Amino acid sequence: MSELLVESADPVRVLTLHRPERLNAVTEPLYRRLAAELEAAAADPAVRAVVLAGAGRAFCVGADLQAHAASARGDDDKRRYAQLGQDAAAAILRCDKPVVGAVHGHAIGAGLELALACDLTVVAEDAKLRFPELGLGTFVGGGTTVTLVERVGMTRAKELLLLGRFFSGRDAAAWGLCNEAAPADAVPERARSLAAEAAAMAPRSVAWCKRLLREARERTLAEALAAEAEALAGCLGTEDWHEGLAAFRERRPPRFTGG
Repeated sequence: MSELLVESADPVRVLTLHRPERLNAVTEPLYRRLAAELEAAAADPAVRAVVLAGAGRAFCVGADLQAHAASARGDDDKRRYAQLGQDAAAAILRCDKPVVGAVHGHAIGAGLELALACDLTVVAEDAKLRFPELGLGTFVGGGTTVTLVERVGMTRAKELLLLGRFFSGRDAAAWGLCNEAAPADAVPERARSLAAEAAAMAPRSVAWCKRLLREARERTLAEALAAEAEALAGCLGTEDWHEGLAAFRERRPPRFTGG
C-alpha cells in the first residue's frame, strides 16, 4: 500500500499520510513522496488548495523510532535524513496553493512540525500534541524555531519545546497555534471547507500573498511596501481582476480562472 494517498476533487487535493499501523510515523519514502506530491499540486492549475491529513487513529506521531533504533546511519546518511524532513516542510511552506492541515489523534514531533508548516490548521479538540525532541536527545525541524514562535510567541514556544509537555487541540486553538479546534469527527469536513473557501480566491493573488508572507521575515518595511506594490501591479488588469470587479458589481460569487 502507498504511504501517501492522493485524492483529487478539484479544486481541492487531499494528501493523506497512510501508515495507520504505525500511526503515520514518517519514513524517508513518505517524506520524498509528500514533497513530490506537493510540488505536483503546486504545478497543477486545476488544484487551488491542498488538505494534509492522516489515516487511522492519528495525524502523525513523528519519526518512526523503531526504524531509527534499527538503523546505523553514517554522518552523510544522518544529514540526508534530516534534509528530507526539511524538504517536506519546505514544500508545504513554499507551495503557491493554500495548504490546510487536518489534525486528529496524535500530532507529535515531526508530525506536529508538518502541521505547523500548513497555512491553515484544524485540530481535534481532544488531539494530543507534543514536541518531545529535546527529551529524546534529538532536535526539532521543519522551520519550527520560526513557525512556532510566530504562532504562539517566544514565551510559549520555549515552554513547549524545553518542557516537551503534551497539550490538547483546545490548548492549541487558545494559544493561536491552530486556526480552530473541532470535535474529532468534524475535523475532515472543517478542513475541506476551509480549503474550498481558500480555493475560491484568485490564484494569482493567493500565490503573491503566500510568497510575500513567507518572505516577510527577511524584509524591511520599505521592502515590504515595494513588494506589495509589485504584487498589486501584477494583479491589475488580469482576467481575474476583471472577473472580481464584475462579480462585485453583479453581486455574485467570482469565477476565477487564474488568468
